[in-house]
Amino acid sequence: MTSPARFDRGHTDDLMSFLAASPSPYHAVASAAERLEKAGFRQVAEMDAWEGSTGGKYVLRGGAIVAWYVPEEAAPHTPFRIIGAHTDSPNLRVKPLPDTGAHGWRQIAVEIYGGPLLNSWLDRDLGIAGRLSLRDGSSMLVNVDRPLLRIPQLAIHLDRSVHTDGLKLDKQKHLQPIWGLGEPGEGGLIRFLEDENGIEPGEVTGWDLMVHSIERPSYLGRDRELMAGPRLDNLLSVHAGTAALAAVAGSAVSGADLPYIPVLAAFDHEENGSQSDTGADGPLLGSVLERSVFARGGSYEDRARAFAGTVCLSSDTGHAVHPNYAERHDPTHHPRANGGPILKVNVNNRYATDGSGRAVFAAACERAGVPLQSFVSNNSMPCGTTIGPITAARHGIKTVDIGVAILSMHSARELCGADDPFLLANALVAFLEG
Repeated sequence: MTSPARFDRGHTDDLMSFLAASPSPYHAVASAAERLEKAGFRQVAEMDAWEGSTGGKYVLRGGAIVAWYVPEEAAPHTPFRIIGAHTDSPNLRVKPLPDTGAHGWRQIAVEIYGGPLLNSWLDRDLGIAGRLSLRDGSSMLVNVDRPLLRIPQLAIHLDRSVHTDGLKLDKQKHLQPIWGLGEPGEGGLIRFLEDENGIEPGEVTGWDLMVHSIERPSYLGRDRELMAGPRLDNLLSVHAGTAALAAVAGSAVSGADLPYIPVLAAFDHEENGSQSDTGADGPLLGSVLERSVFARGGSYEDRARAFAGTVCLSSDTGHAVHPNYAERHDPTHHPRANGGPILKVNVNNRYATDGSGRAVFAAACERAGVPLQSFVSNNSMPCGTTIGPITAARHGIKTVDIGVAILSMHSARELCGADDPFLLANALVAFLEG
């Protein structure tokens, strides 16, 4: 039976707004929380005692958010249906001593985060965003979303071998952006950000800052059938999961029965291994799920029963077949843009999907009327990984790796089919509804 679609091209319009408003993981969780608040969810603090009331709730911790909806009929042992994603993307992040420069140029010292396509950051107008920690223990989000920095490529006249030997970038020397003229000690980045945000001098004592391309997401193609934008990996999934959870909660408020407790878990630090207090390899998700069981009067036995029936969709971007490099893909698995979500399979557990997990997601896609594709790596190419295997191993819950096929993964600007975001969101709704 096919259920009516909840999302259309308007979802992709909203995704582009979400991407533009989310230049850092901290902004992404704030944007997701804002959407959930509008859907009736309320924030709960980890340090407070939790009560077992029904309705939508969410926890924020740094660059991670876990949100869930407890239906009125939920028992302590009711299983969860989880959408897992991550909020971070490969980029360049500001070092502890940010101010540097040489030969009359003022520069910002940056460190490479994750595995970005380094050449994609050259000759772009860049802004800076992230989180400032203040002397009084508070923090605030900042976003200078205008042309502020640039990493200039060496002119062809000074690098004649670039066409024969390829572009070679030294990660330490060649990627420090310029942001003005003068000596490094004149002013400085943190003082600039204090001025920009009305903060008294010297009040900023810590920072988590990163650069971003200020170019806006956009449709492209003859028929506007494609979409280009930053951080599709993996804010596309965060946005789809947020929209799906809000839609399912709205249905429950209208009287629809939910056999599961729907959950969104969007983690930080996936791009560098997930080992942090806000990463998928940390205790955050397990703690939230257990506290939800216990707050509803459950026992450890109820917790075990709930986890045994739980399924997680690890939603992350994957590779669409590249028309210029088709030989790099598996010859029989060629995911295409606007072909619907992809099911990601790797028998060496780089992805967590098995046959029974495939059946769960295939049923959701069928119910949503959404086409489904499969992805597997070429045997001669190394396979990436996701939060899927980590989630399955850490919590002992069935996990399925899925996503949307894109091009230019890990570039400062990535490309997907304009229909795929809302196709994914419709499949996620069907999955959460069970």
